[in-house]
Amino acid sequence: MNIRHLSPLFFTAGLTSIWAIVSPASAGPEFFSFDWSTAANNGDLLPGTDKTFNSYNPPSINAEGLVVFRARSRGPQPMSGIYLRDMSARKSDIARIADRDTEVPVPNNLAATFNEFPSIPRIGIASNIVATRGNSAPVWSYQTDEGETRGGTTGVYLSLNAEKAPESLITAASLLGAIDGFEYFAVPLDDDGGAAPTKFDVFPGSPSPNDKGIVAFKGNYTIVVNGVEVGQTGVFYREMRKTRSVRPVRLIANTSTTIPDLPKYVADISFGSTAPPSAANGYVVFVGYDDEQAPNCGGIYLAPLSPAPTLKTLVSLGADVPGEAGQRFNRFGEGLSFDGRYVAFWGAWGDETKTLRLNCPTEGNQDRRDYCNNVDPNTNRDDPDQRWQEKLVPVNQGIFVHDTRTGKTLRIATTGTDFDDFLYWNYSGAPPGVGHGHGDAEPPRWRSSAFASVSRGPGAAFWSAFQARKGKVDPITRTYVNPIDGIYLSRQPDHKGPVALVDTTMSGAVLDPQAVGLRITSVALEREGLRRGWLAITASMGDDENEEDSWAGIYVTRLRGKLKSSAR
Repeated sequence: MNIRHLSPLFFTAGLTSIWAIVSPASAGPEFFSFDWSTAANNGDLLPGTDKTFNSYNPPSINAEGLVVFRARSRGPQPMSGIYLRDMSARKSDIARIADRDTEVPVPNNLAATFNEFPSIPRIGIASNIVATRGNSAPVWSYQTDEGETRGGTTGVYLSLNAEKAPESLITAASLLGAIDGFEYFAVPLDDDGGAAPTKFDVFPGSPSPNDKGIVAFKGNYTIVVNGVEVGQTGVFYREMRKTRSVRPVRLIANTSTTIPDLPKYVADISFGSTAPPSAANGYVVFVGYDDEQAPNCGGIYLAPLSPAPTLKTLVSLGADVPGEAGQRFNRFGEGLSFDGRYVAFWGAWGDETKTLRLNCPTEGNQDRRDYCNNVDPNTNRDDPDQRWQEKLVPVNQGIFVHDTRTGKTLRIATTGTDFDDFLYWNYSGAPPGVGHGHGDAEPPRWRSSAFASVSRGPGAAFWSAFQARKGKVDPITRTYVNPIDGIYLSRQPDHKGPVALVDTTMSGAVLDPQAVGLRITSVALEREGLRRGWLAITASMGDDENEEDSWAGIYVTRLRGKLKSSAR
């Protein structure tokens, strides 16, 4: 397939319109038109403040064009929070769901306010139900034999009506599960009922809500085995259909769950790791392995959001790679996009790898930057000017979509002719002793992610969008030389596209009339960035000659038509 960048360009007041012409090898010329509009950019004030937005995480959007996103202002005392805007309305304001001035919802007898939101918010497909994580100072004071004790510094929070937030925020999961009266927050474990409740330690990743007020999330916790503390992990859900719900947390799968559909020569292997789930309709999907670092068993699984669910294997390690004769999957990405029928995922195969050098971050949390530069045992410190780590990246990788109704997996895009990489790297986690205020409370390390989103269209058709890189790796520096990063759109099963929607060769004015004269420098997409014809992304722009001249924002388009064949 051959990909051409979108051209020509023309602009209208307040909107940027683009006509795309693309010529896949298997079809005649095609065209597609769309308009970008701005949900938020660096010229907008954070609601309730005199500070302007400065940086953004990739947004989520629902089927009605309600976009939710995490963003922050510039320092030295930056404000950060979770925000939303209705992009279906001609005139709508940016609204606050929660920020650092928002009081944590009950239980909270210490009037604690949020101090950070360590992951992106996610929204239901056909509702305005939003889930997010939030960190804070302790929220609950209680008495023990030792005197006053305080607990609860992170949790999962839900709004059953985000347009009425922050008043509508409720606590869906908390670290208070071992305290009398809060047992519904406890980890659901198999025991005789006599053991003391076990609390969660942290909730890595982003929680995922469905349209019925059920939120699915990943949780880590600790159990004691023969006097030794052992870390555990799992995927859970909780029903929050009512504001004062006391329904308990329910288990989907955890470290004690046997991996289904194991090969004939192995038995009774349980999950050693699970990834943050994605929920839609009455189901949830997630990735699970026997060993996260060196997986031999595992795959992508589907489960109903009901007590004691039976797991269904969608795609397993060792399954055939579509379009790659004799090749089998040996790795999947954690981030799954799920619309209730289709699951978009990243997968890799083969033994061929390339080495990438990842420089310690120069921006972001100072504790994490110091840890990478001065503490992390994996960091090379031979260069006094730059400290780095190296990672092996699979050469053979791609974006795929699995149809849970037919059981078929379709190939969307792979490395080779058009793309060189779908993985992006981020140094994240919490340095020892820093606590929950700066991340997932897991040690900092380089984590890779691939970004894809899928949403159904009419009949069996679906749209898929994904982020990809084109470029060569310098054999000496082991870094990409002048890479092109872009977001691409495809429609299946009629093999239309992929179309380069936006990439780093384009002018910032493609997305934002206020970015005239700047070049797009980065783009990003999340798993709920594409919903029923709405597409939301984030992008940054800059001047190659003046680094201080920069711009960024959240941008939304409506896919009002189809990729059509054109007899030009």
